Amino acid sequence: MGVTMFDIGVNLTSSQFDRDRDEVVTRAFATEISGMLITGTNLQESEAAQQLAQRYEHCWSTAGVHPHNSSSWTVEVAEAIRQLAQQPRVVAIGECGLDFNRNFSTPQEQEIAFSAQLSLAAELNMPVFLHCRDAHERFITLLKPWLSKLPGSVLHCFTGTRQELEECLANGLYIGITGWVCDERRGLELRELLPLIPADRLLVETDAPWLLPRDLSPKPASRRNEPKNLPHILARIAQWRGEDLPTLSAITDQNVKAVFGVDF
Repeated sequence: MGVTMFDIGVNLTSSQFDRDRDEVVTRAFATEISGMLITGTNLQESEAAQQLAQRYEHCWSTAGVHPHNSSSWTVEVAEAIRQLAQQPRVVAIGECGLDFNRNFSTPQEQEIAFSAQLSLAAELNMPVFLHCRDAHERFITLLKPWLSKLPGSVLHCFTGTRQELEECLANGLYIGITGWVCDERRGLELRELLPLIPADRLLVETDAPWLLPRDLSPKPASRRNEPKNLPHILARIAQWRGEDLPTLSAITDQNVKAVFGVDF
């Protein structure tokens, strides 16, 4: 069985990739990467993500407004996201959710934008690509009424507690794991939780250019993360879960197809 893997979280619109975006994508597909989901974080970035998804093979995108950008949510933005979400290669609403860690937008603005995007996803019958930081209780409260109306929900870059993980799983969420788990300082608690995630709910991601795995050897000269590092992350996840890498990679690829409806 060959090893392939799909990166569900790549911030390919980031200015950190402006000078060598084509090369970054080429390097990714020269490894075992089978596809990438390019993250939209506001209207402009979502439009750029969709253009990149059309430009590169085996790439798709999300359309939405990140909690940090929730203050930009207006009726006009909502309509533009609705139109964009129906364009080719857009397969999820998001990145949306709550982030009470930094509150770059007020909690009230975040809740309005989050609820509106959940409603939009239900209307369009699209899965949601979710963000939650230091806001679990409110996040679940707002999300729960919509879950039966959504074809799938992915909590990207999970870094929460065991109790939070168990509640997310009980509500049917898919769990995205990043190279955070490779961090010997901050990632140990998450590493302990890996075996609790059913294989058929696990998704893997780099969140590039962020969250470069700290245990790469040799240590890269740049702190910029790239999708080419996903095989390292998934190998570590398989190791810490005590599972066979080819089997786990095949299951996570199936999960991507199930939740996002993509064929790669």
